[in-house]
Amino acid sequence: MKRTHHCNELRPAHIGQTVTLCGWVHSRRDLGGVIFIDIRDREGRTQTVFDPSDLPKEVFDRAAALRSESVVRVTGRVRSRPEGTNNAKIPTGEIEVMVRELEVLNLADPLPFQIDDPETASRVNEELRLKYRFLDLRRPELARNIRLRSKVAIVTRQFMDEQGFLEVETPILFKSTPEGAREFLVPNRRDPGTFYALPQSPQQFKQILMVGGIERYYQIARCFRDEDQRADRQLEFTQIDIEMSFIEREDIYALIEGLLKRIWKTALDQDIATPFKRMPFVEAMSRYGMDKPDTRFSMELADFTEEFCGSQFKVFGGAVAAGGVVKAINAKGLACATQGQIESMTELAKSFGAKGLAFIKVENGEWKSPIVRFLTDAEKAALQTKLAIEEGDLILFAAGEWLAACEILGRIRLYAAEVLKAAGKLVIPADRFDFLWVVDFPLLSFDKEQNRWYSSHHPFTAPVAEDIPLLKTETRKVRGQHYDVVVNGVELGGGSIRIHQPDVQKTVFEEVLQIPPDETKLRFGYMLEAFRYGAPPHGGIALGFDRLIAILCNTPSIRDVIAFPKTAKGTDLMTDAPAPVPAKQLRELYLELKVPKKE
Repeated sequence: MKRTHHCNELRPAHIGQTVTLCGWVHSRRDLGGVIFIDIRDREGRTQTVFDPSDLPKEVFDRAAALRSESVVRVTGRVRSRPEGTNNAKIPTGEIEVMVRELEVLNLADPLPFQIDDPETASRVNEELRLKYRFLDLRRPELARNIRLRSKVAIVTRQFMDEQGFLEVETPILFKSTPEGAREFLVPNRRDPGTFYALPQSPQQFKQILMVGGIERYYQIARCFRDEDQRADRQLEFTQIDIEMSFIEREDIYALIEGLLKRIWKTALDQDIATPFKRMPFVEAMSRYGMDKPDTRFSMELADFTEEFCGSQFKVFGGAVAAGGVVKAINAKGLACATQGQIESMTELAKSFGAKGLAFIKVENGEWKSPIVRFLTDAEKAALQTKLAIEEGDLILFAAGEWLAACEILGRIRLYAAEVLKAAGKLVIPADRFDFLWVVDFPLLSFDKEQNRWYSSHHPFTAPVAEDIPLLKTETRKVRGQHYDVVVNGVELGGGSIRIHQPDVQKTVFEEVLQIPPDETKLRFGYMLEAFRYGAPPHGGIALGFDRLIAILCNTPSIRDVIAFPKTAKGTDLMTDAPAPVPAKQLRELYLELKVPKKE
């Protein structure tokens, strides 16, 4: 099956040479009795020519019978394309191969969808493309994504090796430590009634590696979470997992900035500026309404709590009286929003607990809104000054508890930006990447329904040193040494400096998170014991590898950068997984199913 060149290699310098190519039939055209076939392999494609005047009849007939995506091997002479027929869209567009021999290695069946036209293929139903993923992978666009993914994995390993890190594989079969997302369980045949769990992350193992003296660990790790799917979520995913000993937060920042700088240069030939901006969590929420803000456009949240204290508009006045806030954004140029778009924004607000959405449209020199008649001249002047209101603007409000009000406007801000982009009123260059670190998150959050504190990040995150005395008395004020790296409104990864003192970790487990001592010992006993034998100060981070590649490939879905992804329902349409298993296998695992009957 030897070939002399790949299908993206031939140039005018090869004219006159006899070459052999192998690949798939990308397209076939019959022009005046001469057949032109583009042959494609992983690298690209080359036009080949079958001229009946130069070929035995059986060779020409085989070419005429070829269907798209059949696998062939051709041998022929490279020549320059006739004048006026060059194809500037492909690197091999100045030459073609006059075929002398054709071997059909595999004749393809008629295709369920065409892949030779990018526009046609992109309009094919995604479920159909996932069912025939082996065809979808042949599309140059998807093949490019997979190639870039491989390149980024290689440069990541090179960079981490240069920085003195060891790549260590941690176990896939772990124990169940339910904290956060739901786990996948694996029954243990050798000890009926016991189970392994697939790891949500290598978190605990990498901390144990620090206790073991590895000092600098990394892994391109497979992780598993049994959670609902989204465009940026999969049941199984990959992350760049990192842990370091004897470091502080600044060491992590410098390392990751260097890694991302190398990745962007390799993947996009783009130099990104370092160091990245640092933004405290409270500032991110107050200005952008999100802890992963997209700072490429303004539309920042403004606070009007003081101005609306005692306001005649009861929604605002009541919110301030109850200890809440009043915030607003100016979606400049969006007064043209349709009723449907206003209703969509209202539903967004309601999904975060609001009863509705107050807004003001500025049209024909007039402020149009049912709430305007309740506003005093001083309140109007404050809005005008802080929001720089002009003709055509849309002012949107949220009132209530601080975090909820910020989150409401944060979501609406992103929705408004999408509407403005679609209307051509907001332009963000495709090659613009705004990186920042979001820092100083609250260590703990309070669950009102369960009346207990839970970890904002995970229970191994260290408190800011000066806040440790507040753990038992003023828990809400305790900041965690947690940090997220964000670009263009996407969280690329997150990490923290870890608790390495066994007494502090035990306090967090038992007195703050209220995990009973026997459960603490059962779930985390081995970690607490390891820490008693000399755990170094350490910290780390994990970057979402699939999400990172999706950003580099400029695609909104990580399914476009994973070779064999699951659907939104968690199924593999190509292999028809998950699927039932024979009763014999269940008996071997001592399992009995009680599956509810489908209606």
